[in-house]
Amino acid sequence: MSAKVFSALWSEIEAIGRVSSGGYMRYALEQPELVLRDWFRNQAHRRDMPVTDDGNGNLFAWWGDQWGRDAVLTGSHFDSVPHGGGYDGPLGIVSAFLAIDQLRAAGYTPAKPIAVVAFVEEEGGRFGLPCLGSRLLTGAIEPARAAALTDRDGVTFGEALGATPAGPLPGLTSRIGALVELHIEQGRQLEAPVGVASAIWPHGRWRFDFTGHGDHAGTTRMADRRDPMLTFAYTVLAANKEARLAGAHATMARVEVEPNATNAIPSLVRGWLDARAADTPTMDAVVDAVVKRATERAGRDGTEVVVTAESISEEVTFDTALAGRLSAMLGDAPILPTSAGHDAGVLSAKVPTAMLFVRNPTGISHSPAEFAEPGDCASGVDALATVLRELT
Repeated sequence: MSAKVFSALWSEIEAIGRVSSGGYMRYALEQPELVLRDWFRNQAHRRDMPVTDDGNGNLFAWWGDQWGRDAVLTGSHFDSVPHGGGYDGPLGIVSAFLAIDQLRAAGYTPAKPIAVVAFVEEEGGRFGLPCLGSRLLTGAIEPARAAALTDRDGVTFGEALGATPAGPLPGLTSRIGALVELHIEQGRQLEAPVGVASAIWPHGRWRFDFTGHGDHAGTTRMADRRDPMLTFAYTVLAANKEARLAGAHATMARVEVEPNATNAIPSLVRGWLDARAADTPTMDAVVDAVVKRATERAGRDGTEVVVTAESISEEVTFDTALAGRLSAMLGDAPILPTSAGHDAGVLSAKVPTAMLFVRNPTGISHSPAEFAEPGDCASGVDALATVLRELT
């Protein structure tokens, strides 16, 4: 695959959802992402690949029998985090279509069905729960609960989808033989153009609701204040310290404030903790320590804190034999872990899954600075085509 061929297809979606920050606003089932879903259908139509929807918002473009036995899935997602990069997700879908082009041009006919998949709401940027589409497909979440999830405007996932989600695919383990997700690397570990994933760190999101007493910023004495912003600020620093001590990752980057006025002491501060670690006990210990320190600080500040676990993903070890097989067929490609979550991690609980990483020279992700060289992306397409051929 030439870099020129990759860039030609990539250019078709590169501007969709881009905003003035240089990043992307591609929330699930909102206009830019809906445009990308139409692009997906058009690409499938160009290749005579029928498209099916599993009733959960996940799209599948088929080469071979639709949901035939031992199908091999490949693809990723279109949605982004707010002001995120353009490669996280879409690279896997563009590469999947190009890999199929390459196999067809070589005269190859797969003995098993291949499907390019576009999972819905992988980032959780709109409805708050990451990997929602793959969780529904595998039965990791009840359809009624998923349908009731709301975005910041009060729109439910069911309303955005236009129906209650269908839930798990009947006979999933016999219908899906493997999933291979290609993704831009979200770090600086990879020195070769392409690598293979070994594991995903356990990770989760916790909502902290800090409540106090709203009052006038000018007339309320400092000694009389019950300011939840102080408790929140302390908790942000505590999360940073606990993560560093444990060799883990902790981030509090999303916050909502009421009444959010310059001259008013807040009555409520709501913040979200994203915590990750190399193993579950370490992650749990970090979260427990942060909750303890937040609670103790609330007692001193005269405030209260309630913590709600919104999503927790256990440690994922990808199919070891499959990862080793992929590495060998790609000339001993490096095998490396990742601390980022993916749909492949969710499906790994049910079927053999693997991931290919394309080198990211900046190491930056979830940011407009996210980038991969066209030549490396083309190498990713070559690698994916090789893997799909061997698996089918």
